[in-house]
Amino acid sequence: MKKQYTVDEINDKRTAVLVDREDESIKIDIPLKDIPVKVKTAFEQKFPGAQNVKWGKENSTEWEAEFKMNAKNFSANYTVDGKWMESEYEISANEIPVAVTTTLGKEFPGYKLLVSEVSETAKGKVYEFEIKTGNTKKEVAVNPDGTLVKKGNSKEKGEGKD
Repeated sequence: MKKQYTVDEINDKRTAVLVDREDESIKIDIPLKDIPVKVKTAFEQKFPGAQNVKWGKENSTEWEAEFKMNAKNFSANYTVDGKWMESEYEISANEIPVAVTTTLGKEFPGYKLLVSEVSETAKGKVYEFEIKTGNTKKEVAVNPDGTLVKKGNSKEKGEGKD
């Protein structure tokens, strides 16, 4: 299970206080200078309009920026050497392409959308969803052309991801 941290505050010691996302009692001070310059530079080049940027360490080799851009909440992940890995942002139901909506309706009749996101990597774009019917939650990913690429049971908070 990956440990995930979020920047809680930047204090007068010029450190960011990282808070464990699963156990908020675990906090780590990390000097701002320790966020790799290559990571910050690559991020600023890819997302020049980013606002309210908060940095966190996804794991020992990956950094995550959470930010606002174009009135949407984004996250972007980078390796320690500044290579962009993935970005995600939430979308509303009316922003989902017809081909994707058709697949969701056909494959998961009666399910309600809980979360709708776009995930982009070097391999392309995919639409990711958390859906629910009754007590069953699923995580689903669909290509823009409507091809189902992933379906599985959703993990509850605190269980982590495989």
